Amino acid sequence: MTDATHSVPSKVEIDKRENCFTGFYKVDRLYLRHELFAGGMGRQVSRELFVRHDAVCVLPYDPAADAVVLIEQFRVGAMKKVANPWLIEMVAGLIDKPGEPPEEVAHREAEEEAGLALKRLWPITSYFPSPGGSDEYVHLYLGQCDSSQAGGLHGLEEEGEDIRVKVWPFEDALQAVRDGKIINAAAIIAIQWLALNRDEVRGMWK
Repeated sequence: MTDATHSVPSKVEIDKRENCFTGFYKVDRLYLRHELFAGGMGRQVSRELFVRHDAVCVLPYDPAADAVVLIEQFRVGAMKKVANPWLIEMVAGLIDKPGEPPEEVAHREAEEEAGLALKRLWPITSYFPSPGGSDEYVHLYLGQCDSSQAGGLHGLEEEGEDIRVKVWPFEDALQAVRDGKIINAAAIIAIQWLALNRDEVRGMWK
């Protein structure tokens, strides 16, 4: 008998896939079966899938000043969930060209959204933010920068971006995570990662 606690399911059968909506993003409906932990295939289930480009998020960090650069912008998904839908976030963008390296997106978005030229990147992790209903995959980086001239308003007008840039002493940013003022997942992950690895980063980048 197969030990269900140690079996590794790997088989998925897609019986049908249909498009429900296509706009800037897509929504597809899949009819599928997948292998069970106990063995064998499960019954057919239907799942709606939010289809979007993979994303790149970068936390600009100035090791000399021990400061991070964060942005604020309006987020429609936060409306009616929190008092203020202008969220504190990291620089971020989508990989919207086939084969585009995520590192190129990180450098491009840092320039467009914060007016920053990143000196180098430190990969933090890659993860699925909501795999139960979306295929988005996020590449997360720390980016070395000079924060001395950072600030002001940025973003591309043709993309409807209205972004305010602010330099935060690292301890203030970490406290904002503790206090629940930063509620963006990528920013929380990156700031907590930097809290754990800051000495190593400063030693390498200073």
